Amino acid sequence: MEPGEIVTMMGRRWPSSVRTVLLVEAAILAAAALLRFLLLDIKPPHFDEGINGWFCDQMRVQGFYRYDPENYHGPLWFYLLFASLSLLGRNLWALRLPAVAASLASVWLTLRFDRYLGTGAALLGALAMALSPAEVFYGRYAIHEPLFALALMVTAYGLLGIWRDGTRRDLGILVTGITLLLLLKETAVIHLVSFLLAAVVLAFWERIVPSRPALTPARPGWSASDLGRCLLVALLALVVLYSGTFFNWQGIPDFFRAYAKWFQTGTGAGGHEKTDFQIGHFAFLNWYWISLMVRYEWPALLGLLVAVRLAWPAPAIPRYLAITALGVLVAYSIVPYKTPWCILSILWPFQLLFGWGVAECVRRGFPRGITGVFVLLAAISLSGSLLRSLRLNFRHFADPAEPYVYVQTLPEIRRFTDPVLGLLGEDPGNRSMTGEIILESYYPVPWILGEIPGIGYYGKESMPSKLDGDFVVALTADSRKIEERLGEPYLRIPFRLRDSMDECTVWFRESRFGAWFAKERPVRVAPGALPHPTTAPSPVKTSP
Repeated sequence: MEPGEIVTMMGRRWPSSVRTVLLVEAAILAAAALLRFLLLDIKPPHFDEGINGWFCDQMRVQGFYRYDPENYHGPLWFYLLFASLSLLGRNLWALRLPAVAASLASVWLTLRFDRYLGTGAALLGALAMALSPAEVFYGRYAIHEPLFALALMVTAYGLLGIWRDGTRRDLGILVTGITLLLLLKETAVIHLVSFLLAAVVLAFWERIVPSRPALTPARPGWSASDLGRCLLVALLALVVLYSGTFFNWQGIPDFFRAYAKWFQTGTGAGGHEKTDFQIGHFAFLNWYWISLMVRYEWPALLGLLVAVRLAWPAPAIPRYLAITALGVLVAYSIVPYKTPWCILSILWPFQLLFGWGVAECVRRGFPRGITGVFVLLAAISLSGSLLRSLRLNFRHFADPAEPYVYVQTLPEIRRFTDPVLGLLGEDPGNRSMTGEIILESYYPVPWILGEIPGIGYYGKESMPSKLDGDFVVALTADSRKIEERLGEPYLRIPFRLRDSMDECTVWFRESRFGAWFAKERPVRVAPGALPHPTTAPSPVKTSP
């Protein structure tokens, strides 16, 4: 054997072709990590991140996560966030790190689908996922969806392994994936049903247009006792986490109640309907998700075209993935409740099919013109993904004109939070500060300022007759009502919390914050001073 054909790596002898694949995989993972870690705290905490962080603060007080069936999310994600914050400190990087890790693990697992689709398909699919605007944007958010998408991929990987090889290892992977889904979100039902129905549809379609090659289910390489052990471990994990590590046994029956509550929410829009994208009166003709693909996810859009092509003779495994992907797309199109981050649960099989389609086009040796056009489209789509990701994640991350930017906190919030956190950083004794937040919707403020216990959250009906906090926050439209209640001089600074909200104002007590604003010179409000009148509506009472 020629010396150039063998390299030594970690004590093993690898053929040069394997080394090349490993280097390409490493480059894809490095690009994915760079896009997800770079300037991770550039955008303020999202509304949902603030809620998730606040739940972790409650866990620190209670000692466990109290599962609430009306929260529509399982307990696992909160324990992961709590562990990260406990180990790395109470900061935005620590809050977002579990999502980054899940997103990177999804890219790695896409590479491992080479077992079913081939090396070229896996590499291209992983590259599409590494550069995807949605995968990067929401992979930098402390929300459930990155880990939920990873759990879907784990489930699919184990399911395909059971089908093709029937090994005990694949059984364990499959049960692990399903358990993760049940520990994360009630929408697991949609996907588990889709996996099942896809098998039924494939079996039916095989009678009309057989797969080439077909794939006969493997004989099980596992026993009933193996299955029993896997299910026992899964059941134990469900019981431990849903019971709040045995401190909240009510969480066990609430696990079952949650699905009835979720079904009611799933059949209602909850303010997140996208009726502008519906064609006629047919719910399944809502093209909201496809519109996002057209704008951002070009490789996945090509994968959608590949899925349609697989209705004609094709290998069984990519056919099954195509049917599953199309079924999930239809299901999410029918459900009125639509938030853009759910696209992570839709994209991954289309990204795999994109890779398979390009690799198959090259492998089959189609006419040079056809192959060249498809490869060119693939290159353009991947380049477009990279440019979109850079633009979205590092420039327009809070731009409401971007559909992925949804209920996002605006950078202007720092006009309120930076002085408060700045004083807290100068002297831990400033934890004794007090504040009054008079807003209808105020997340992520309770998490950002969670280290200051003396903050009250009020609505119009419960507003104190006199406001004497070190800072007061309310809608600018309510300035008259606020300044009537101030008992000493304050410094007034307007800011925007979210695009969907009217302008807010923060009043800082001059005696505490005067030195901080020595150069800025904000508007000074003397006791009893009144701003210009307004007739805007007042907020209602809420609590963090």
